[in-house]
Parts: sequence; C-alpha cells; structure tokens
Amino acid sequence: MADEQLFLKSKVIVEPLQDRFFTWPHTLAPIQSAMNLAFLQVPLLESYLQSPQVHVAASNNPELRGGYFINIAEERAGEVRDLLDGIKRDRAHILRFAEAIAAGQELLRANATGFDLTPLYPQLPPELGGLVELAYDTDNQAQLRFMEPLVYTSDYYQESRQSVQLSFETGIERPFILSTPRLPSPDVLELGIPFRHPGLEELFKARVRPTTLAHLREALGLDDAQARQLSGMLSDRPSLAPDRHIDAGGRIRYFGHACLVLQTPEASVVTDPFISADSSAGDRYTLDDLPDHIDLVLITHGHQDHIVLETLLQLRGRVGSVVVPRSSRGNLSDPSMALMLRHQGFPVIEVDDFDEVDLPGGKVTATPFLGEHCDLDIRAKSTYWVELAGKKVFVGADSSGIAPLLYRYIKGHLGTADIAFLGMECDGAPLTWLYQALLTVPVTKKMSDSRKLSGSNAEQAAAIMTELGAKEAYVYAMGEEPWLGHVMATTYNEDTYQLKQIDEFMTWCKDRSIPAGHLYGQQEWRW
Repeated sequence: MADEQLFLKSKVIVEPLQDRFFTWPHTLAPIQSAMNLAFLQVPLLESYLQSPQVHVAASNNPELRGGYFINIAEERAGEVRDLLDGIKRDRAHILRFAEAIAAGQELLRANATGFDLTPLYPQLPPELGGLVELAYDTDNQAQLRFMEPLVYTSDYYQESRQSVQLSFETGIERPFILSTPRLPSPDVLELGIPFRHPGLEELFKARVRPTTLAHLREALGLDDAQARQLSGMLSDRPSLAPDRHIDAGGRIRYFGHACLVLQTPEASVVTDPFISADSSAGDRYTLDDLPDHIDLVLITHGHQDHIVLETLLQLRGRVGSVVVPRSSRGNLSDPSMALMLRHQGFPVIEVDDFDEVDLPGGKVTATPFLGEHCDLDIRAKSTYWVELAGKKVFVGADSSGIAPLLYRYIKGHLGTADIAFLGMECDGAPLTWLYQALLTVPVTKKMSDSRKLSGSNAEQAAAIMTELGAKEAYVYAMGEEPWLGHVMATTYNEDTYQLKQIDEFMTWCKDRSIPAGHLYGQQEWRW
C-alpha cells in the first residue's frame, strides 16, 4: 500500500488543539491566548478537578448547553490533572504574561489621569517591556497598545503548544469546543505538529489529488503505528462530487451556517467556511462539494463559528488568498486575523472598508460591519459585496441594522444588490460568554446581559433591505444545523425569539413581493 495512489477519505476530520483545547482565534493569537489560558482554561480545569461529576452532569443538561463545563468522564480525571500540572509547569511564563497584562491595565487605571505617561513605563511588569505602548485616546482614557507582531516573535507564542487530532466524523455531537479539552483516544490519530506544518497541507490536498502513504508518512514524520492508523483514513478512489464545478453562468451554494460558495467557470469564492465532512448524511453539501481550487476565502469576523480552523486547515494549499478585515492594531479585544493566519501558513489579503480584491471575471469589495461584538472596540469585521457572472451579492454575516443609513451609503457606492444574505441571531450570548477572559475590570451580570453578540432583528433586517434595495433576501441558519453543535451549542424551539423574528421578517418580505427564505442545510441558486 505504501506506493499505491490514494485519496483522503471523505469523512476524515481534524481538530486543531493548543494545550489540548480546541483552537479558535482567542486561544491562538498569543496575547488573547495567554489571557484565556490564565483566566478561563486553568480555572476551568481546576473547577473540574474539584467536582468532575458536577461538570459531566451539567454538560449533559440541555438547559446548560454551551456552558463552561468539562465533559470528560470522572475516571479520566487523572489525565486532566496531568494536563493542568503540565500547563502550570510548561506555560508558567505565559501565565505570568497574562497576569502582567492585567497588572498593566490596573497601573493605568490607578495612575493615568491625563498627565504624561512616561513615568509609568518603568513601573510596568517586566513581561510587558518592549511589547506595549501607553496611550490616551482623545477623551483622556488610557490604554495599553500591544506591539502584536513582536509578540509573535517572543516566547509567548509557542508552536510547541499546538497539535492536531485526526479522526472520522461520526455524526455524534462532539464536546463543546470552548470548554472541553481533547484527551488522547484509541480511535484518534495524534500528531504533535504545528498547524503550519507542510505535511498537513499535503494530507488535505489528497482530497483532490492522489498521493501515497509513503509520501504522507515522510511529510508528516509518522512512526509505524501512526502510519498504520493513517492508512485506514485513505482510499483508492476520491469522494469528490461530480458537480462541484460549473460550465457556464453563475452559481451560489449554501453550505450551512454562514458559508456560501459562489462560482463561475473561471472563479470561486467561499465565505466563512465551516463545512461538514459527513458525506453520508445526504442533507447537506460537504467538503466533497467544494471546487478543487478556491480563489478567495472571505472571513467576515473573528468569532469561533466564522474563522474555523477545523475547516480552514483542510483548505490550505487549495486557496489563492484568505481575505480578512483589518484589525485596530494592538487592541486587546481585537487580534489581527492577518497575523494569526499568516503564522499558520495561509496566504492573506487584509482589507479595510471599500477595498477591492479582483478575481477572474469579477471582484470582491469589503463593506462595513456594524454591531454583534458587545460594543467592544473591535474593527476586524467586514461584510462583503461580491460581483460575479453579472450578479451583485451582499454577504452580510452577523452585521446589524442598528444604523440603517449605513446601507444607503453602501448602495450609493456599489449599486443595488441582487441578493442579500443576512444574519438574524438577534438575542445572542452576553458579553462575558466570549470575552470574560479579556475583561480586566469585572462587569455586572446586568451590564453583560445588555451587551450581546446579536445580529439583526426583524425591524433591523427590514431596514437593511429598505436602504440596500436588494431584490432577494436570505437569512442564515443560526447554529441550527446538526453538525455545528460542538461550536455553536445553540438550542431553539418554535417559541424562540430569534425564530419568531425571522418569521416576522419573512412576512415583511412576502408583503413586498421580495423573494426570501430562512436557510437550513443546503440550497442552490443558478443563473
């Protein structure tokens, strides 16, 4: 079998891990990763070890879905303790870095009163030396500005923390990624390699181009046991869908959540790829349905369900460029996606509002994104305007209609959209659910609950359509698809506010003869 021409099987998945926790932007970018390790993940492991049975019971309580509980059986608590001990031993400098950030913020709160900040530099914790600038905004509010590129060159960014697990998609919901670390398992192939490792690119290109087990063994540096395990993940025939390309016109396919694949015979664009590998389900497009080459991947923002390394790593080597919105440079809550992805081996284009990126026979324009980030100063977020095969498509992601006149400006600049795709998760999680580890000043529950990760409600979605003048409107599913549970952990029923708001918006569209739909699973548009 070593020299036989083989393909990667359809249902193989990868879970990218850092210190055995599933990796998303705030656990990969080194500044935010340190904060999450120190103030979320370590306390979470300690809490589990105090009462494993409480965590397991809570993890299996539907009413607590998406809570910060570790779903690992009590008999494996010893392995969790080993993980915690290893983190405290091997990542001690990273934990100190997080403590230093909190101390630096407190230093400013206590001493930055509008006067010269120069005397405060010697008082900063030594871990921050050379990595931060102290600055006021025009309201005399002081802040730490991080030299983020330098932090990637420091010992606070360690690829040795990274590993991947390869396994098969079973259709059974995996543990929630924000809370449960991944321990070794007999049915999982463990690879202690960084995400940028060229062997991963070789492995996942084998979905579309055959290779040999011998080549993959060398590329990934496998031992005999690992090679035997990998051999079970290979097949002598590809599982690619025969209609993954088109010969004429244009096509949009909805792959679930916020993922669209826009195609012509000459080009393809994928938005926020979060794609199922379960080709046997039969009710969705999967990795098998992607075109062999993708010109552009568009990332709208840095939340864990929109920049999904689990999918992105499988596309590296097949992508011309990943387009990401520009961050605010050095803001604690706004890590640079461009820096992060470049360090994982991706070709990246960073865009600001109304920047254009050409593609064969069309172009993509970055457009503004409002709201959805709990009123934090996060600028690395973008909607997109895609023009191809004579159509203009507005990719709205989770952007909100809180200031409808914005969309009048977009229309004035770019024209009338033929199709608008909108997010309507209008009662999202509170501020502390995703950002607790970055908050160095406690917030009350009432304050946190008032600042949510919310997109448009019916009134706001209608306002977007009115100002944008789009001819058709489609609302993304909001974590409803079954393969998203390990990331989204959302639960809806017919009385859920969000679904009622979507129904109200659908009625609004119908009353105005605007073709509209609430997406789920898969859908296709051709012209």
